[in-house]
Amino acid sequence: MAGISFLDDHRTWVLTGESSTYALRLDEDDVPTHVHWGPALSDAEVLELSAKTLPWWDGFNDPNEGLAELAADGGTRYWTPALQVRFADGTRALEWRYENHDITGEHLRLFFADRHYPLRITLHYRLRGAVLERWTELSADTDVEVVRADSATWAVPLFEDYRLSHVTGRWAAETQLRRVSVPHGETGFGSRHGITGHHANPWVMVDDGTATERHGEVYGVALAWSGSWRLTTTRSSTGRLTVSGGFGQDGVVHRVGPGRPLTTPVYAGLYTDGGFGAASRAWHAYVLAHVLPHADELRPVLYNSWEATGFDVTEAGQRALAERAAALGVELFVMDDGWFGARTGDHAGLGDWQVNRARFPDGLKPLVDAVHGFGMRFGIWVEPEMVNPDSDIYRAHPDWVLHHPHRRRSELRRQLVLNFARPDVAEWAHEWLDRLVGEHGVDFLKWDMNRPFSEAGWPGESDQDRLWVEHTRAVYALLDRLRADHPGLRIESCAGGGGRIDLGVLARTDQVWTSDNTDALDRLRIQHGYGQLYPARAMSAWVTDNPNFVTARSVPLAFRFHVAMAGVLGLGGDVVHWPAGELAAARDLVALYKDIRPVVQHGALYRLRPPVDDGVTALQYVLGDRVVVFEYRQAAHFGEPERPLRLAGLDPAHRYLDPASGTAHSGAVLLARGLPPGLPTGDFASRVVRLNRLKI
Repeated sequence: MAGISFLDDHRTWVLTGESSTYALRLDEDDVPTHVHWGPALSDAEVLELSAKTLPWWDGFNDPNEGLAELAADGGTRYWTPALQVRFADGTRALEWRYENHDITGEHLRLFFADRHYPLRITLHYRLRGAVLERWTELSADTDVEVVRADSATWAVPLFEDYRLSHVTGRWAAETQLRRVSVPHGETGFGSRHGITGHHANPWVMVDDGTATERHGEVYGVALAWSGSWRLTTTRSSTGRLTVSGGFGQDGVVHRVGPGRPLTTPVYAGLYTDGGFGAASRAWHAYVLAHVLPHADELRPVLYNSWEATGFDVTEAGQRALAERAAALGVELFVMDDGWFGARTGDHAGLGDWQVNRARFPDGLKPLVDAVHGFGMRFGIWVEPEMVNPDSDIYRAHPDWVLHHPHRRRSELRRQLVLNFARPDVAEWAHEWLDRLVGEHGVDFLKWDMNRPFSEAGWPGESDQDRLWVEHTRAVYALLDRLRADHPGLRIESCAGGGGRIDLGVLARTDQVWTSDNTDALDRLRIQHGYGQLYPARAMSAWVTDNPNFVTARSVPLAFRFHVAMAGVLGLGGDVVHWPAGELAAARDLVALYKDIRPVVQHGALYRLRPPVDDGVTALQYVLGDRVVVFEYRQAAHFGEPERPLRLAGLDPAHRYLDPASGTAHSGAVLLARGLPPGLPTGDFASRVVRLNRLKI
């Protein structure tokens, strides 16, 4: 039965969610110690596992290493520390003293203090369906330096081997899925960029090397943080594996003291015995139920002007694009960069958020009114955290950017980063954003962030390191404030493409820009990695022109649409110049997407064939009585037969009607043998199959 229980005589807590149990206890020294994470167990069964602390084997090998709930530095503890503190007199070791606990609904709080110093530690556990959220709070009556403050240490059961699933990447090639054996020792993943980053993403999954898409035990953890972060896997010679994680990076020190507590971000964990597919579906359900705002909404089909116009933005040009987009069935028109200040290129004007009157003589209102008149919502691109040195705002406030005295201010994309940890900067950003949205009837913001931190200093501030955390928290606070002030406002997170995608930003936005690379072939792999943890409901994907803006590859229009339709569909091409035949096809494909959109955005995802080679890849969504299948052939090879496509997640006792062909299929046959072949011939062939479950 789901819930939290405390076994007083054994000083043990048992937390049971939808499909798993997590248990911990206090050892003889009051150290919170891991007991179990995995299949559901009763309280009595947990007690069979709750053994006493074992004595050391010798002077070098500790049989209990890796079992601490929050691995603290100090004494004879040599595991990868999740918590490292330094008191005013130089003492570094932490000694736990248990004080109390509180259970409120599905939220457990464990209260501890140091045995001598006035440091208090609260460990939080919260059940969210199949997911357990964990985080830590630190407070102190005198100043304490916190060298490392991870949110939690997760201990994985003993396996004969461990395999790690994670994503790597770079700009325009984000979220590339990797599966590798876990090395012995410590392996670190993270970002030192001040944002989530393109090179990694703050989640990992662990299995014993035998899990498949449909079978096997999988343990996953994910950090809800949009700034610098780190996850560390530690595998000992005794076989134990832990995954510790939190915000921050080496060399950045947090300071806790009177009136200055420290709360770490949520670090969520999930167990399933249904393979990687079940793990992904459980993560998606968690995001939809507990993370995304307005998750029950259907995201609109959008048009974005960037690839059509670049910085060459005019009122007439945007109006023409909007009129054509509306005729295609688009529901949200988004004007990208180039509408403000002296922003005729990337060299000047960023930070001067006043409408460029040379381009919009009467302001934005005529364009906004026209877009609304076409029956669409109006969206606009902003990059609030950045300035060009060649801007009025930088000339007025050069101290507002991250910088160190006597050091150059490094520019990337001719930009510098504003210090949002400063209250005056955050208030300035809220003032102009609130005015932009309120005065112009803006329905949607595309919030971009096109470079990482550098020279991350704050001259005159006694605790400069806090900007690494406070900048991100100020961005969160600003997003929260804007949404409260403007309940109808919807927001997309972007950071040079997929550089800010995580559970933290998803709690404050409605969708994310997955990558600046809109090449449909590359997107198959990017979207495959994205979907391991994050749902299609938040995955923005565009159809753009041939040849592609990033790769110069040309792909048929249907293939481009079918790939983008597996997420939140958008258009980004120069639709004013599309031929009549492509416009007609686009209208039909947009209409098809609107029909299947509820299934894609709110259905359960089944990955049928991954994009691991240049052959056929396929995925499927199921929602109630409706099924949508996407199938793509990347390259055709002579003599290679097309195989039936075995489906998943169906009811074998029912029949499923394909309304396009009028054919009814047995659910049992679709599961056992699959859909008959039906892809068009040639390279870049694709199809969308709709199935409706028939009543018995």
